[in-house]
Amino acid sequence: MHRYPESPVFYRSLARVFPLAVRGEGCWIEDETGKRYLDAVGGAFVASIGHGIREIGEAMARQAGRIAYVSGAAFTNEAVEALCARLVARTPGMDRAYILGSGSEATEAALKLARQHWVESGRSSKHRVIALNPSYHGNTMLALSASARQTYRVHWPEWLTDVRRIPAPYAYRCDCRGAIDCPTCTGDALEAAILEEGADRVAAFIAEPIGGSSTGASVPREGYLRRVREICDRHDVLFVADEVLCGAGRTGTWTASQAAGVVPDIITLGKGIAAGYAPVSAVLTRDAIIEPIARGSGALVHAQTFSHHAVTCAASVATIDYLDKHKLVGRCRSMGVLFHERLRSLRALPGVGDVRGRGLLAGVEFVADVATRAPFPRALRFAERFTRVAQDEGLIVWPNVGHADGVNGDLAMLAPPFVITEPEIDEIIERFRKSLARTMRETNAPAATGAR
Repeated sequence: MHRYPESPVFYRSLARVFPLAVRGEGCWIEDETGKRYLDAVGGAFVASIGHGIREIGEAMARQAGRIAYVSGAAFTNEAVEALCARLVARTPGMDRAYILGSGSEATEAALKLARQHWVESGRSSKHRVIALNPSYHGNTMLALSASARQTYRVHWPEWLTDVRRIPAPYAYRCDCRGAIDCPTCTGDALEAAILEEGADRVAAFIAEPIGGSSTGASVPREGYLRRVREICDRHDVLFVADEVLCGAGRTGTWTASQAAGVVPDIITLGKGIAAGYAPVSAVLTRDAIIEPIARGSGALVHAQTFSHHAVTCAASVATIDYLDKHKLVGRCRSMGVLFHERLRSLRALPGVGDVRGRGLLAGVEFVADVATRAPFPRALRFAERFTRVAQDEGLIVWPNVGHADGVNGDLAMLAPPFVITEPEIDEIIERFRKSLARTMRETNAPAATGAR
């Protein structure tokens, strides 16, 4: 059995049996029994070009056959040069890219870069970070410090650094109910926090331009990111855009900040830039951010053994070329319109409070009462149960909890590969409906009440 303690694997969960995946093709995964699963979330918002693309593995093999690894402290390599050129060319306003292996690593490096920029600019008092609540930026300690996800932070409070938080522009749960002067939804809350902290102490503001799992694909109000950019410029605060999840075409443009007409100071990318064929992330920035370091110490103090890795960079180059060759970012944008059109039908289901997102990224929030938006009691573990039931029904989704008040809140995320077809979208909807009905029965959850 593929479970603890029968297997030597230290699994992500020690309390469940894992099916053994043996092959994948397009939007589908097959396990050792022959059962097929519709991967409606790209594993973990990763498999953007679909499963089973042989040419990506072939590109990795070619690179490994020439040279697999050199230390980034001693050599550069063809693959990292090619990857950084592609990333910079596709990301408006960015001049350089630093290649790492995970989104958490990218967050660590981005925030360290922001701090080192100010230190080497002679402004060492600027050390404070401002982040959103809810938010998620990774699981390493600095990334986790910037994240507002209590279930992940609960064991480590003594190890985490203090980060100032402002409310996320999470329209579904904002008390303003659409008021035009809401400080949270307009971005004015950021300026208030900077002034309270003292602009001479604030190094950076970090945010996902479109919410990830922590707010269930919540899309900020029009003008929010432009307002954030203006505030950061006025107070000399670096804007770090975490696009690990929402970037690389996932929301219909290469970056979500690009769609808003905003150029951050630092951007993190990951997940989709290698589509799961290798672990790759990137920190992109402007020359103006790097120049004080180049004139000073001469290096970002963030050494990583496997940064700039030739084989993983080759996977990312091949992935980006595949995206271009098949025009998949444009396809994501057009299929996203159809995807959200079909998802709207889920709003009528018992237990569904909201459906939102952009491109091929969506969140479905579950509630006990539609009118009050009251979440299900945490004891029901509704999102976790729904995810388990959905997998049993052959549908892979991603759960999130705690977004309503830090403890309560349940939602399911959807982010299928960009190659998804219209019949497969309809299949997602059908399996989602079936899974939700079964979860409602199994939890004895009352149908959500109240008018929409």
